[in-house]
Amino acid sequence: MQNDDTPKSASAPAGEQPATPAANPADAWAQAAAQASQQGAAAAAPSAAVPPRSPMSSASPPPSGDGGGGGSGGSGGGKSGKDEPAWERKAIEALAFAALKEQKTSRRWGIFFKLLTFGYITLLVIGIMGLPIMGKSKSPVDKRHTALVGLQGVIDSHGDASADRITSALVAAFKDEHSVGVILRINSPGGSPVQSGIVYDEIKRLRTKHPEKPLHVVVEDLCASGGYYIASAADKIFVDKASLVGSIGVLMDGFGFTGTMEKLGVERRVFTAGENKAFMDPFSPLTEKHKEFTKTLLADIHGQFIDVVKKGRGKRLKETPETFSGLMWTGTKSIELGLADGLGTVDSVARDVFKAETVIDYTEKENIADRLAKRFGAQVGSIIADRVAPRMGTLR
Repeated sequence: MQNDDTPKSASAPAGEQPATPAANPADAWAQAAAQASQQGAAAAAPSAAVPPRSPMSSASPPPSGDGGGGGSGGSGGGKSGKDEPAWERKAIEALAFAALKEQKTSRRWGIFFKLLTFGYITLLVIGIMGLPIMGKSKSPVDKRHTALVGLQGVIDSHGDASADRITSALVAAFKDEHSVGVILRINSPGGSPVQSGIVYDEIKRLRTKHPEKPLHVVVEDLCASGGYYIASAADKIFVDKASLVGSIGVLMDGFGFTGTMEKLGVERRVFTAGENKAFMDPFSPLTEKHKEFTKTLLADIHGQFIDVVKKGRGKRLKETPETFSGLMWTGTKSIELGLADGLGTVDSVARDVFKAETVIDYTEKENIADRLAKRFGAQVGSIIADRVAPRMGTLR
């Protein structure tokens, strides 16, 4: 039976339900803190209203005046007190895992945006520099146009002006059914007579195979030696009045170190299985026999050069004693000598001669992989060899 001295205010007011445990650990901690602050007042004034019981506090008063309920509430409070460390641990673990997940997500997005930015910059640089990805820069157009092939720099087997690149571009230009003519733009000091001869022969072959498509050469700054060797295969040669044209000759150069070796006390030891196997060795003295043989060799190559020019220019050539001496002339003078046909540019020839102002570039440019390989030293060995060894029969 209930004692009359039991405070009536301990019972929950009518219509109110006892406090239920908070589902959120943070709310439970807040209730526990509020409960602790009110326990002192509850002990001093037992008749005062008691705050709702929190599952996080074992000292909370029972929700009703029933003694059994009070005991039950006490035991429930004790259990809640034991669960309090588990709530904290779970909350900390949840926060830690959430932070790790957010860091991983942020890192992944950061890597993605960095790669995206790098790719964008790379494509932008490629677009600005006009670098092809895999080699060809041809932009086919399904309409009447003038085909352009560029020959820039020294003619050799390694660079952009190699016979492989030039002939491949010429074949594509002639093969396109929409091209009405081909312009070979030359800006070259010359180079290998072999590479020049390959391009010359290919132009002759393509002109025979496609007689309806003329090939004209447009000279920019320089068309000398091997460059003019190739130009002589064209139907016409157009120049600027200040262009330099000619240098119809052959050059072979090298170095001799015999005097230097004697001063340094260095003895050259070379063994051959042929009398002339060490011919043009820079560390051996040059004999008169080898000198005369070299002159004969150069004269033979020079004769081939002269024959090519005479056949290509025909009656237009006004030969003088200086024509094949290796001299060069301005564009205006070269027209007077019959080495060129007139003044013109790529645009003027396309517009006024071919009557097709649209110009499509068929030039095969060096791709990115080749350019990077050269930049990082893949060609160092060949460059050193070219500088040290004699350059045999260079048309320049």
